[in-house]
Formats: sequence, structure tokens, C-alpha cells
Amino acid sequence: MFNRFLRIFFPEHCPVCEKPSLDHRTAPICRECWQSILPYTGPVCQRCGRPLVSDVSIICKGCIEDEPSFERASSFGLYEGALRQAINLLKYRGVKRLSAALADMMLDMQTPVLDAVIPVPLYKTRLRQREFNQSAIFAKHLAGSTGTTLILDCLIKVRDTAPQVGLSAKQRRKNIKNAFEITRGETVRGKDILLVDDVFTTGATVRECSKLLKKTGAENIYVITLAHGSRDY
Repeated sequence: MFNRFLRIFFPEHCPVCEKPSLDHRTAPICRECWQSILPYTGPVCQRCGRPLVSDVSIICKGCIEDEPSFERASSFGLYEGALRQAINLLKYRGVKRLSAALADMMLDMQTPVLDAVIPVPLYKTRLRQREFNQSAIFAKHLAGSTGTTLILDCLIKVRDTAPQVGLSAKQRRKNIKNAFEITRGETVRGKDILLVDDVFTTGATVRECSKLLKKTGAENIYVITLAHGSRDY
């Protein structure tokens, strides 16, 4: 009845297929397009989770040349289609009702038993503009559903950076370098950490955060994201 009421007074059309959206929880994405969001099951790099072209490959070139500080990064799906639309609607148009449904996808992923969950932070100016940090919303959902400690005041972003979109891997690393700090190192020392972000593209951001957490004394770091935005061809 709630969905019927909303369809009458607030009709929405799916940005993927242009058909009417009938489910408020995933609107404006329609039920059919939402159900088309599936986990990626192809070959991936065993460190960063980058989709690979061959089942024979185990580690991508990037991780061979520059070994990350995290143990492993995993993504639910590819940054395309309805999943890309849903992430962008949440981040750039503030459709926060999608956050729970998206976070549920992360819960379906296999992760080791960890001590704490930490989101990749936003710079304070960007946070004021957007009014929320989507990675923190996902982290809160994951921590609450698994009974894991959520830490929000340890890893902070201290420098505003240019948008990573459109930058090369080298430019992204330079852009994000020294952009983060640890304020309460005792909260992560000796602990296994789950680092949460929305999209893994080149991995420059989570690499920088993981390096800092590791230097502070974190034991093992695992990265989880909703989508992977690049392939290794």
C-alpha cells in the first residue's frame, strides 16, 4: 500500500530503462533493473580484486609492481549499469534510501572475522556540501549487522583533493598522497580492520588509507567496496 501511495503522488521512472519504478526501497531504479545487479564472478586479482581477463592470472600487474598494504580488496560487482546508477544517485543526488539496499549487497560478500570497521573519510568541506558520507553509511550498516566495532574518529581526511574522476592512476596517487591522518592510533593498533569505500577504481585512495593504518600499527587490513571500476586487459 505504501508503494502504491508513492506511485500515485510521486511517480518515478527508472534512469536505466525509463520504465515506472514500483518499489520505494530501490526507486528510482525499477525492480527489474535492480534485480539485474549481480555479483561479479569472473577472475580477479587475489590482492586488489581487479577483474582479470584470464583465469590463469592470480595477481595483477599493479599489485606486482606496488604491493598494497591491505591483505585483500573485494568488490561486489562492476561499476556499470544499474549498480553504477544506484551509487551515483546516492552520492550525487542524495537518494539515501538506496543506502540500505546497497549495503545489503556488501553483507552478502564473504569477509573474515575482524575487530573494527572503518569508512574512507570525506574532507570536512565535501562532507558539509554532501551532508553525508556514503562510505560511513555502508560501514555503519555492516558494523551493526555483524556486531563489529565501528570507528569513525580515527582515520580523517585533512586535505581537500581534486575529484579522482578522469585522472590516471599516477595522477590519482599524487592527488591523494598525504591527504589522510590518524588521530587516535590506539584504536587500531594490533587490530584487524575492514576498510569500507563505495568504488574501487585504481585503488589509490584505499592504498593510501591502508598504508597509514598499517604504519600506525593495524594488524591486517581488508578492503570492501560495492563496485570495481577498472579491468586489467
